[in-house]
Amino acid sequence: MKVLIVQYSMYGHIYKMAEAVAEGVRQVEGCEAVIKRVPETLLDEVLGMMGALDAQKSMAHVPVVTVDDLAAADAIIFGTPTRFGNMCGQMRQFLDATGGLWMKGTLVGKVGSVFVSSATQHGGQESTILNFHTTLLHHGMVVVGLPYTFAGQMGVTELTGGSPYGATTITGGQGERMPSDNELAGACFQGAHVAKIAKKLF
Repeated sequence: MKVLIVQYSMYGHIYKMAEAVAEGVRQVEGCEAVIKRVPETLLDEVLGMMGALDAQKSMAHVPVVTVDDLAAADAIIFGTPTRFGNMCGQMRQFLDATGGLWMKGTLVGKVGSVFVSSATQHGGQESTILNFHTTLLHHGMVVVGLPYTFAGQMGVTELTGGSPYGATTITGGQGERMPSDNELAGACFQGAHVAKIAKKLF
């Protein structure tokens, strides 16, 4: 059972969450987790001005995903930073290239799930996931979130991401905050949850 984790991470927050998602997938017997990244659309010069070039170089070992990779997976978990309540442009551009899969119904019945980051607590984490779900539903995917059986999203003692729609992390206005233990636990739980459902379906 192959679970593909397709992510874009500008400063490393989403990639750290993706590693936790993969850890959860691997906890399920017979499930393989593969992390890949969508192609970058920004020039190095622009990434440098945004202070993201070093982070991008540190993640250069992660292979770039292709449309064929989606077809070969049993389940796909997408990770994206939030941009004005929606997915980032890099993810949108990649998904816009999946029209051929849509025409053939290739992704129909596959499990799909989403995790995200945003700079602030109310910066569009939930709307980003819900907007992302629209694309998954157009592909006929079986959408899976993060159920309340993950108790970490019920607490009120700390600032934390996480909702029934999917695992999230809050990065801070300057990206200074990396995912907390609770946020990583949510991502891990989501990875295992998706893998278990995929096994039941396939």
